[in-house]
Amino acid sequence: MTSTTVGLDFVPSFVQDAWWTPETATTGAEVRDASTGEALAQVSTEGLDLAAVVNYGRTVGQAGLGKLTFHQRSLKLKELAQFLNGHREALYEISHRSGATKIDNMIDVDGGIGVLFTFGSKGRRELPNSQVVIDGPAEVLSKDGSFIGEHIYTRIPGVAVQINAFNFPVWGMLEKFAPAFIAGVPTIVKPATPTGYVTAAAVKLIIESNILPAGSLQLISGSARDLLDHLDYRDAVAFTGSAATANKLKSHPNVARGGIRFTAEADSLNAAILGPDAAPGTPEFDAFIKSLVTEMTAKAGQKCTSIRRTIVPKDWVQDVVAAVQARIDERVVVGDPRAEGVTMGALASLEQLADVRAAVQDMLDAGGELAYGSLDAPKVTRQDGSVGVADGGAFMSPVLLTWADAEAEAVHSREAFGPVSSVIGYEDIDDAIRLAAMGSGSLVATVATNDPEAARQLVTGIAAHHGRVLVLNREDARTSTGHGSPVPHLVHGGPGRAGGGEELGGIRSVLHHMQRTAIQGSPNMLTAITGVWHTGADRNFGDVHPFRKSLAELKIGDAIRSDLRQITLEDITEFANSTGDTFYAHTNQAAAEANPFFPGIVAHGYLLLAWGAGLFVEPAPGPVLANYGLDNGRFVTPVAAGDSIRVTLTAKKITPRETDEYGEVAWDAVLTNQNDEIVATYDVLTLVEK
Repeated sequence: MTSTTVGLDFVPSFVQDAWWTPETATTGAEVRDASTGEALAQVSTEGLDLAAVVNYGRTVGQAGLGKLTFHQRSLKLKELAQFLNGHREALYEISHRSGATKIDNMIDVDGGIGVLFTFGSKGRRELPNSQVVIDGPAEVLSKDGSFIGEHIYTRIPGVAVQINAFNFPVWGMLEKFAPAFIAGVPTIVKPATPTGYVTAAAVKLIIESNILPAGSLQLISGSARDLLDHLDYRDAVAFTGSAATANKLKSHPNVARGGIRFTAEADSLNAAILGPDAAPGTPEFDAFIKSLVTEMTAKAGQKCTSIRRTIVPKDWVQDVVAAVQARIDERVVVGDPRAEGVTMGALASLEQLADVRAAVQDMLDAGGELAYGSLDAPKVTRQDGSVGVADGGAFMSPVLLTWADAEAEAVHSREAFGPVSSVIGYEDIDDAIRLAAMGSGSLVATVATNDPEAARQLVTGIAAHHGRVLVLNREDARTSTGHGSPVPHLVHGGPGRAGGGEELGGIRSVLHHMQRTAIQGSPNMLTAITGVWHTGADRNFGDVHPFRKSLAELKIGDAIRSDLRQITLEDITEFANSTGDTFYAHTNQAAAEANPFFPGIVAHGYLLLAWGAGLFVEPAPGPVLANYGLDNGRFVTPVAAGDSIRVTLTAKKITPRETDEYGEVAWDAVLTNQNDEIVATYDVLTLVEK
């Protein structure tokens, strides 16, 4: 920490639904423009009551979010995404001061907004319009079915503390915030100091939108050294940063013994492997080089997913170096991102520049050789368009190292968190797998090959050491989202050195903010708890056909039981001839009798489903708008000519759509025969007017 600077404003915190800055501060940190060195603001939390911040989230935040269903929260995320989308340019201008180029802003700002859109959509499509998630089928625990059990997810009762790194001040916040919000857990964001002013600008826009419930988002701008002292088993911490800091936080008593949920995304020496078939001149080689240069220069290499170890057939090491040099010389312009034509900006701070240069020097001292680039101050394009040696900005040229010893310890353990990568050669596929594993756990790896067998060997060999693997070839080179771009649909995280945590991954990350609990009881009680009808629970056989009820009138358990309908051999034959399904079990008595599953000719399963619909349908126009599918269909007992079937249909799950004048109803359908034996079970899905 440094003493505060007179005249510089403080980057504000947003706590207890009010903006806060220190009234007086004796210590603080100064943040500067990454390209010019100009002092921008100072950062301090001196005097901030962190215990009160946590308590506000647990009380006001929990109460506000608890009034909403998953769908309602998801819609608020969509609304927030649309609002921020209209204010991107303002965030771009502020983010340029951190050294971010236009492309970098698309990754950070647009990427963060994209996460909100994705979770806003997935939350409505994949979660119920309620506050409880059922995990798996019910388990029958008694002979008569009166005692059953299953698993449910409910939100944790505390706060989600999100400690973010400096490299993605917007995306880093929103990718953690979105799943916590859908789960119904209030967020406390703690951004890294060098770029926290960008996060604060994004939070300011979010608060101005007036979309979120009170207490659902708080921001701590500055040190939060005793924050974990105020957390317990009710809370979750998601950390992104160095492995050293992650290990320090993991050792905190409230994490080690107090039960705080802790997930970390830390250092990662990610690998890219060039397959033995991807020789120079192939589409795979070209795509590999393009990906490598992109990962070296996007965000000036300051990405936890950047390629640090480039693993290639040993005979092609120099071909890779030459191709990288040619592409950088042709396409990369280092300078102030506000200047026209600049494609790679500055590192986030002078301190970060010093750290990266020191790391590269350590690697050179350990046996690395400088194949491209320099540790000297590069020539850069300044904001006014002039070109000259960097003076005051945190600029660095891209650096590519080669290693005579592919097993040198430093290349597999020392990370230079900047525009730096190393090229090492391998003997064969087994050797490439072994070298990739020497990174001791990584977030992501790329395998560039068009050989299916090589892809199989490489991916299965390295998958357990990585959180994500991209297979790059001529078929997906143009459409791939890239080595270094986590997408909200897929897991982001990795084992070992990478922290052992998991973020994103669609609804998986929502469940990270929820507690899975086994519940036991009668079918009626579990139906009441979950809002989903369970076999054995009461049914309501009323005088009104359930298809005549609107969504407002329909209740879980409303049911209809049809009369029996007999199936004849003529029915089966006619169905076989009209559909073309002349499988022998429906047409050949001797062959059907020889089948151990059938007593002779039996009815088609699809004939039974069609007749089932005829038995439960209410034909007049009404609240039921459409049948849009069947789920979980199973044929249990064959139905022979002369047998009869009936259907029992029960309203199982009702999901109103927040934005439409109709909702979805899942009906439990059970076909039984004249002996009350179950013939088939399935769920019928309908759309019903509200």
